[in-house]
Formats: sequence, C-alpha cells, structure tokens
Amino acid sequence: MEKKIIKEENIMGTMPIGPLLLKMSLPMIISMLVQSIYNVVDSIFVSRLSEEALTAVSLAFPVQNIMLAFSIGIGVGAGALLSRYLGMKDKKRVGYVAMHGFILAGITYIIFAILGLLFSQSFAKGQTQSPLVYAYTKDYLTIVTVFSVGIFFQVLTEKLLQSTSLTFYTMVVQVTGALVNLILDPILIFGLFGFPRLEVKGAALATIIGQIAGAILGLILNKVKNKEIEIDFKKFKLHGDILKQIFWIGLPSIVMTSVSSVVIFVINSILQSFGQSAIAAYGVMFKLQSFAFLPVIGLSNAIVSIVSYNYGARYKKRIKKSIKLALISGLILVAIAASILWSIPNQLLDIFQATDKMRRIGVPMIRTVSLSLVVAAISIVSVGVFQALGNWKSAILQSILRQVIIILPVFYFLSLSGNIDLVWWAFLIAEIINALVCAILLKRDIRLKIDTL
Repeated sequence: MEKKIIKEENIMGTMPIGPLLLKMSLPMIISMLVQSIYNVVDSIFVSRLSEEALTAVSLAFPVQNIMLAFSIGIGVGAGALLSRYLGMKDKKRVGYVAMHGFILAGITYIIFAILGLLFSQSFAKGQTQSPLVYAYTKDYLTIVTVFSVGIFFQVLTEKLLQSTSLTFYTMVVQVTGALVNLILDPILIFGLFGFPRLEVKGAALATIIGQIAGAILGLILNKVKNKEIEIDFKKFKLHGDILKQIFWIGLPSIVMTSVSSVVIFVINSILQSFGQSAIAAYGVMFKLQSFAFLPVIGLSNAIVSIVSYNYGARYKKRIKKSIKLALISGLILVAIAASILWSIPNQLLDIFQATDKMRRIGVPMIRTVSLSLVVAAISIVSVGVFQALGNWKSAILQSILRQVIIILPVFYFLSLSGNIDLVWWAFLIAEIINALVCAILLKRDIRLKIDTL
C-alpha cells in the first residue's frame, strides 16, 4: 500500500505528557464510568423488585462482561494498530484498519446472538435452584445477548475516536447511551407512563436500546468529525495480516475481561454454599470494585494509544515519561477510591436495598477487598504498556496468573473453612503476587523494546 503523508503531527507526538495523559484519560474515565452504569443502574432498579431480581442480574453479569470483553478487545486492537500507523504517517492503512474493525465487530455480534439464543436457558438453570431467579436470569440474559449489536459497534466507534485523540466525542457517545438506559430503566421495569410493567425484562431492554443509541451516534461522529480515518468500503479488500494484528493486540483485553467473567462464574458457584445473599453481596462488591478501578483503567487505555503512537514514531523519552506518570497517577487514584470504599460500606450497600443478611456479609467484604485495589494499579497500567508494545503474551500471563492460577484456588481453599469473611482475602493475595510479576515484566520490556529504539 502507498503511504500518504499526514502534514500535521498528531498531538500524541507533540503535547507535553502530563496534559496529554489528562486529555486522553479523563474523557475515557468519564465514559467508562457511564458504561459501567448500564449494569449498575439495572441492579439498583431491580433491587427495588426483590433480592431474587438483584441476584439474577448479578448472575447474568459474567456473560455481559464477556461480550464487553470482545467488544473492547476488537476496539483496543483496531485503535492501537491505527495509532501506530498514524505515528508512521501511513494514512491509507489507518482507514483499512478501521474497516477491518467493523467487519470483526459484526461477526462477533452474530456469534454471541446465536449463543445467547441457544444457551441462555441452560446457563440460568445451572446457576440457581430458585425458580424465580432462574426465570429472571433467563429473560435478562436472552435479551442482552440476542440484541447485543449495539455494544460491539458502540465500543469500536469509541476506540476509533479515542485513537485519533477525539476523546471528547468518545465521552459523548458513552453518555448518550447511558442516559437512554437510565431514562428507560424505571419506565420499562415498573411500567410508568402507560408502558407495561416488564420487571427484569424491562431492565434488559433499556440496556440494549441504550447501547444501540450509543452505537448510532458513534458511527455518525466518526463519519462527520474523525478526519484522520478515511473509510471507503467500495474499495475494501480483506487483509489477513490486518485482521491478525487487530486480534493479537486486542487479545489481552479479551482474555483479561473474559477470564474475570469466568472467575465471577466460579466464585458465584462457590458462594452458593453460603446462600443467595452471599451471591447478591458479591455482585454488589464487583460493581463497586469496577467503579474503583475506572480511573486507572482509563489511564491504561490512554497509555495504549500514547505509547503505540510514540513507539511507531520512535519517541523513546515520551514513552518512558508516559509510563512513569501513569503508574504514579494510577496509584494515587485507586488509593482514594479504596479509602472511600473502606469508609462508607453501609451507605454503599443502602443503594442496593441490602437485606440484613447481605449487610452482614457485605461490610467486611467491601473493606477487605478494598485493600487490594492499590496494588492492582501496577498491573492495570502495565497491561496497557504490554498491549501498546505488542507484547500480548505478558498481558495474558498476568491476567491468568492473577485471576485463575492464584485467586480461584485460594478462594476455594479459604471457603472450606466455612468462614465467609475469610475468603475475601484471596483478592489481596492475588494482587500482590501479580503486581510483582508485572513489575519484572515491565522492566524487561523497557530494556528490550524501548531502550533500543
């Protein structure tokens, strides 16, 4: 392919690192906060129905998380590769990468829609013995999988905007989708303004309508505002090398989030011996933990674009400064979040209409798990660097080490004590070991890949 020279240098190669990191990460943090609201808002509203409804949404969350994992993986892969070609001033390949991203998003949606149609019922049946929880889980899961087209295209369009430094529009897309979900949730769940009372089905419908609205707006904004990307499907040819690169760059994101979904599934299965309230409480904790991680995840995602661009442009000093500043900022931000979780666990549980039994389990759980947040910042930022440098093996290794090899055996072993307060310490143990491994791998990559530029 011929190269077309981009006359003006992208801000990722010129703006001072501090302001650039803030400019790139802040809109993403806000947008991810809004994205997280989808399931959290559903949980808050359905908790007004019953604990069974809250448990059902919590049981369905791992599957939603896997769909989000694939959408983020495709988006991160396309965005990082696109940023690299921007740094290399190869505008024609930039457009090709974006088009391949849309093809992958469409194929992935079709696969999940089929799986949701075929297996939602059996998944729900295997997760609970309560007929009401089973019915709620099946209904919610069927809707959010079969009609999940919005999440795949929304996330991809966000990443395309992000990779060309149009992060404000990324935030606009996210906010729009979440606001639609927020408005529709009470209307469809409780049957307001003449609409039928759909309960958990209403929560699922509000979610998919919000995602579709976000996807449509994302497509429009990329067409109108994103001048860096030239999309012309009339001249499109499928290139296996581009598909392969998008896949391998995005694979760590897919694996990390998918593995977390598997972990949630297994932990929910272990917690069944402690009762329904334990599953509901853990569902709340996972959502709170996800919120606490949002700032450092935003930094990590910003690092993918910043480091990818500067790696392609061979700006060694900018890469090192970006990594250092992201690590420091991430540690500070999650320390603040952990302090909040530790201080007000009762008030946080009140948001989800916690029963007395949920509260007895939830308060010590939130305080114990909050201790692991600060340590996790090192791992999350490191993963962004690994992805930007194309080191997908290290990114996947840390995710599997943290969430499978360490946490699940430790969690299961501690659960044998019959003391539910003890099992939550598995999170801190896993984060400490994983952070040490990430620090070693990151130091190695800096020496081998960055210092040699």
